[in-house]
Amino acid sequence: MTPELLTPPLAPALLVYSLGVVFAAGIVRGFAGFGFSAITVAGISVVISPALVVPAIFMLEVLASLSQLRGIARDIDMPWLGWLALGNLLCIPLGVALLAWLPETPLRLLIGALLMAAAILLRSGHGASLQPTRAVRLAAGMVSGFINGVAAIGGIALAVLLSTAQMAPATLRATLIALFLFTDVVSLVSAALMPSGAHMAGGLLGVGTLTWALWLAPAMLVGIWVGQRSFAGVSEAQFRRHVLNLLIALAGVSVVRSVMGLFG
Repeated sequence: MTPELLTPPLAPALLVYSLGVVFAAGIVRGFAGFGFSAITVAGISVVISPALVVPAIFMLEVLASLSQLRGIARDIDMPWLGWLALGNLLCIPLGVALLAWLPETPLRLLIGALLMAAAILLRSGHGASLQPTRAVRLAAGMVSGFINGVAAIGGIALAVLLSTAQMAPATLRATLIALFLFTDVVSLVSAALMPSGAHMAGGLLGVGTLTWALWLAPAMLVGIWVGQRSFAGVSEAQFRRHVLNLLIALAGVSVVRSVMGLFG
């Protein structure tokens, strides 16, 4: 291990703050199966540019899914997972392409607001139910992939959709974790294959990215462990309530960030 990797990427106070953010995000990831990236980027962007840490978050997301995979493998809904993965592969490029013709910030604001409204409606008791047909599974994957391409919050969109699919909490959580492992690996490989400098000076797998991942990973893994222990004792009604509260909060963060971007 080189001395550069062992050198803290931030001053002590800022590093402690960043580790606290990652620990909290890890708890959410361990409990709900999603939300790590959104919470980490929102929290850390208060003190540093997100561009410095986002490549490392790709790595941490893959590590998070791998650390959880053994415990959730038997709960994954494979028919849902297969169609969701296909839908994401088809529509992430479409979402990215749309940004070439439409203004990015207003589009992200609109999507964030719609997702927050949907989560609030579900939280207030307005029921909806997705029937698990092939067409519905593929459509859910396409919608989440499209929103991921446009606004990088496809995980929030998918969690909103699957919360109406009458899945058991363990199945919902496991399927989300497995899908995110797939999409994060695809994103990581795609970014790594970009020409050097297109996504980050020094390349995605540069020393800076590896340093961030090395320093943040322990806090994330401890947080995931705490979150998993919390999930083990929760009822289906409690899980649904907590997930919808989390979705409202994450969508709200997306809206606030978009509004701040809109007004400079």
